[in-house]
Amino acid sequence: MNSPLRPAITAILPPNAPFTPEQHDWLNGLFAGLLEGDVAALSQQDAAALMPDLALGAAENADDGAPWHDPAMPLAERMKLTEGRPLRRRLMAAMGQQDCGQCGYNCEDYADAIFARKDERLNLCIPGGKETARMLKTLAAEIGATLSSPASKAEPASARPIAEAGHSRDNPVEAAFVSRTRLNKPGSQKETWHIELDLADSGLSYEVGDSFGVYPRNDPALVDAIVRALGAPADFAIGTRTLRDMLLHDVSLSPAPDALLQLFSYITGGERRLKAKALAAGEDPDGDAATLDVLAALEKFSGVRPDPEAFVEALDPLQPRLYSISSSPKAHSGRLSLTVDAVRYEAGKRERLGVASTFFADRIAPGDMLRVYIQKAEHFHLPSDPATPVIMVGPGTGVAPFRAFLYDRMAAKAPGRNWLFFGHQRRDFDFFYEDEFAGLKAAGVLTRLSLAWSRDNDEKFYVQDRMLQVGRELWSWIADGAIIYVCGDAQRMAKDVERAVIDIVAAHGARTTNEAVHFVAEMKKAGRYRTDVY
Repeated sequence: MNSPLRPAITAILPPNAPFTPEQHDWLNGLFAGLLEGDVAALSQQDAAALMPDLALGAAENADDGAPWHDPAMPLAERMKLTEGRPLRRRLMAAMGQQDCGQCGYNCEDYADAIFARKDERLNLCIPGGKETARMLKTLAAEIGATLSSPASKAEPASARPIAEAGHSRDNPVEAAFVSRTRLNKPGSQKETWHIELDLADSGLSYEVGDSFGVYPRNDPALVDAIVRALGAPADFAIGTRTLRDMLLHDVSLSPAPDALLQLFSYITGGERRLKAKALAAGEDPDGDAATLDVLAALEKFSGVRPDPEAFVEALDPLQPRLYSISSSPKAHSGRLSLTVDAVRYEAGKRERLGVASTFFADRIAPGDMLRVYIQKAEHFHLPSDPATPVIMVGPGTGVAPFRAFLYDRMAAKAPGRNWLFFGHQRRDFDFFYEDEFAGLKAAGVLTRLSLAWSRDNDEKFYVQDRMLQVGRELWSWIADGAIIYVCGDAQRMAKDVERAVIDIVAAHGARTTNEAVHFVAEMKKAGRYRTDVY
C-alpha cells in the first residue's frame, strides 16, 4: 500500500531529475525507508546532504553547452571553469576531445561510466593522452577509484555487455587489407594515402558518417630497439607469449606512461630516482618530458633493467585508432576506404612514427588481416530527407566522410544540393580526389566545389576565408534549410569555421553578433550544424 507521504518523495525526485533509472529507484527507495511511519518529508536540502553529487538540480547536472566543452581549450582552463560542478561533469571536462568516440563512448557516457565505477580504465582518452589520464586519476580518487596498472584495473570484458561483433572496440572482427594509393603528387610536403579494405568476409555493415576502428601493430624496428635497450632476450616468455610479441601487438610504446617511470624510481637510486619520481608525477626536471616515449625513457635511465614481465605490465594497452570512412556501402559494396595522413616527425634526435598511420602506409601488405570494428555515428549522418541541401567543410583528410556523402547521395539519387569546401596546402600537389570530384560535379551530384590553398600564395588562405568570400550565397543555402557538416582539426579549423559561419549569419542574415551566435547555437541543437572533429 502506498504511504500517504509518497507525494513528498515525488516532490524531491521529479520525473525529470537528472538520474539514471537505477539512481532514481535507489534514491526513491532510500527516501521511502526514511519516511516509514510518521517521519517528516525530506526537503531538497536534506536530500542534497545525503547524496551531494546525485541530488543536484537538473539545471546543474544538465549538459548546458558550457565553454569547458571546447577541446581547443587547455586542460587547466577547462578544469578551472568546472570548479564547483558535479564530479561527473568535471570528469567530462577532463576528456581531451569532445565525443570523438576513440574511447568507445561519447565523453559524457565515459565520464558517467567512471563515476558509476562501471569502467575503471582511465587511459582510454587517446586525444587527451597522459594529461587526461592524470586528471582522471585525480578525480577518480574522489570516488574511491584507484589506478595501478591500467591493464590490471580494467573491468573484465565478461563484466560488460557484449556488443555485436565488429561494432565495439571490445569485440573486433577481421577484415583484409586490399591496397594503398598515394593521394599527394610528387613534390608535396604531406603524405596521405587512400586505403582500401575488403569487408566481404567480415560481417561488417556501416553507414556513411560512421568511423572505422583499427587495432594497429607497432613498428618492428622500434620494438627491436626497445628489446635491446631492455637487455632482455626477444623470446623471453611472459605466460604463453614472448616479450617481442607482446611489445608488437599489445602495448603502447608512446608516450612513456607514469607507471613505467614509477617502476624506474623503485629500482634505481640517487638523482635518477628523484628524476623518475618527478616525471611520474607530471613534472619535467630536464625539459624533455614531452619527447619521452618508451624507448627514450629506457635510454634516459640506461642501465636500469626491470624484469621484462614487470616492464610490460607497466605499459599502457595499445589502443585502437578511429578514422572517418570515405566510402559508401551503396556505391562501394563489400569495400571500405579511409583517407589517412602518415604521421612522421623528429623528436629527441629520432624519427617518430604514428603507430596506425604508418602501419597503413608501410607495414601491411595486400591480403593481411586486421582487427577492426565500426564506430556508429550518433549525429554525423546524412539528413533523413534526401532533398535537404548539405554544406560540407572538410580540408585535408577531413574530406573523407564527404567523399562518402557524395557517393551515397548519388547512389540514392538524392535530389538535395551539395556544396563542398575543400582545402589543403598546394593545388598542384594536394588536391585529393580531384578527378572524382570533377566527375561528381559533371554528373550534377556536387552542386558547388569551393577550394582554398594555404601555400600557393604569400598570404595563407583557408576554407573559412573562402566561406566568407561567398557568404551571401552560403547564407542563402542556410536560409533554405541546409545542414552544415564540418570535419577535421578541432584545435584550429573547426573553431575558425564556426566563427566564419557566425560572421556570415550576422552580415547576411541581418543579425547582431550575439544574435548570430545564438542562431548557430540553435542550429546545433536542431541538428543543422554537425561536427566530426579530432
